[in-house]
Amino acid sequence: MPTFEHGAAVWDVAAPHRPSAVPGLTMAGFGVRELDRLRMVPHPAVTLLLEFGPGAPVLDGAGGPRSGSLVAGAGLGAGGAVVARGQDVECVQVRLSPVTARAILGISPAELDGAVVPLADIWGPEAARIRERLAEVPLWDARFALVDALLARRYAAGPPVDPEVALAWHRIVTGRGQVRVDLLADEAGWSRRRLWSRFRSQLGLAPKQAVKLVRFDRAAHRLVAGEGAARVAADTGYADQSHLHRDVREFTGTTPAAVAREPFLAVDDLAWPGRTASTPSGAPRR
Repeated sequence: MPTFEHGAAVWDVAAPHRPSAVPGLTMAGFGVRELDRLRMVPHPAVTLLLEFGPGAPVLDGAGGPRSGSLVAGAGLGAGGAVVARGQDVECVQVRLSPVTARAILGISPAELDGAVVPLADIWGPEAARIRERLAEVPLWDARFALVDALLARRYAAGPPVDPEVALAWHRIVTGRGQVRVDLLADEAGWSRRRLWSRFRSQLGLAPKQAVKLVRFDRAAHRLVAGEGAARVAADTGYADQSHLHRDVREFTGTTPAAVAREPFLAVDDLAWPGRTASTPSGAPRR
């Protein structure tokens, strides 16, 4: 299990060695002995946090402090408003494509309304049962298999989003946030008003927000990789470096230089090797 150190925080990181049975889903395991106010950087995925250790992660912001197993919609931490803290934290973190999340959660991500929500509020007693089962399993591979089986079962039984909505999301993600939103309705064969309404109600984001978030995520990871802001802006669809700076400020509350030092982004290559938000996810399901 690789170890990642940043300041006082020491992270043990595990990632599954096989793809999930659920499209648009990635998992990572974290053991953090001391987590001291880590900024949550927005990501174009619904976040599901399944904790099972002796301590519990606490997320401050977006509705007040929340601890234990949690769920939040895409864009968690916009404006730098959410930070994580805790001691002796052990958890499986799941990134869900918004297209997949509706079936797995049993509600639309729009119903989260931008807040961090205790998983028990959505799943009831099942949230406690999965925590107990994860705590009983000593190996990460077995934990990942357990979570994957649970989410696959819920995905198969849950309601899918409209294929037209899934297609629009797929175009945004595969286009890396460099798509014209006014063309999405034409491709779907719907009116713009109908697609915008269904997209927002089923995924929890408006199409324009989704485009901005996917584009920002790609730019942020390139900044962390050490690329200059001017080059990143030019390659990721921003009008200029000032445009990139405004988006970074909107999503994180800080500057491109500060984002480049974010540990929560730097750990991604260990936690989700080769699988970032710029890869296709959540293909249309019929």
